Amino acid sequence: MEQELTPTHKAGFVNIVGNPNVGKSTLTNLLVGERISIITSKAQTTRHRIMGIVNAPDYQIVFSDTPGVLSPKYKLQESMLNFSEGALVDADVLLYVTDVVEDPSKNADFLAKVAKEKIPVIVVINKIDLVKVQVQLEELTEKWQALLPKAEIFPVSAKENFNVANLMSRIVDLLPENPPFFGKDALTDKPARFFVTEIIREKILMLYEKEIPYSVEVIVEKFEEKDNAIHIMAVIYVERESQKGIIIGHKGSMIKKVGIEARKDIEAFFGKSVFLEMFVKVEPNWRNRENKLKSFGYIE
Repeated sequence: MEQELTPTHKAGFVNIVGNPNVGKSTLTNLLVGERISIITSKAQTTRHRIMGIVNAPDYQIVFSDTPGVLSPKYKLQESMLNFSEGALVDADVLLYVTDVVEDPSKNADFLAKVAKEKIPVIVVINKIDLVKVQVQLEELTEKWQALLPKAEIFPVSAKENFNVANLMSRIVDLLPENPPFFGKDALTDKPARFFVTEIIREKILMLYEKEIPYSVEVIVEKFEEKDNAIHIMAVIYVERESQKGIIIGHKGSMIKKVGIEARKDIEAFFGKSVFLEMFVKVEPNWRNRENKLKSFGYIE
């Protein structure tokens, strides 16, 4: 059932930026109320800009979670940085997420760009559950206020869901008056198969060590949805033959584990039974090949 719009309807784009591992994806999922971004303890988990849409009768917020800001070492990371820098251009409100252990001067170049923003900026200091004494938080708040004088500072704990409701309320206050940009029943701008790839990639991040997860791309080649079941065929791309062996594991033991874990989450996400087939292919040096990055959706 469609929500009726109120006479003064607010709508805007709220972009979430910051360094890797500060909890941007956890915060996005809390604000959106759905599991939009994959969350693991490893850095560089988010590779794309992922939009999550929150609807109420009097507002629509389009949240955009971006990859962590980092100095690029290869072409894939260059495209990830472009997603993050693009988020500075098209926002109505900018959330700069940091945490209580991060050095405030890290990535000074990106921070300088944030400081020049004309739009409202909120610095979200995450993980305050780790703070032992109040003085530490006060000092950190002062440091951030000095770095970004025009910004509002919000200490939160995404893990404990502390102060997130107040942050949400402030975001709504700052939204401009606009009609909705998407249908009022929309949850995200991404297609269903995108979330399948993210779930499989999350399981690979959790189950494999070292460089393997960062050398992997997942493409869904078949997504057939029926009334109560979905048939999915996914290809896991790696860069070297040796990585293919590691992904598959002894007698297929590792890829079977990935399949079992991923299928559980995909079924929970879509609310249907899932038949999941996975294959592993070698695509040499794909992270540095522009044609492959284009076909995988990293470069437009």
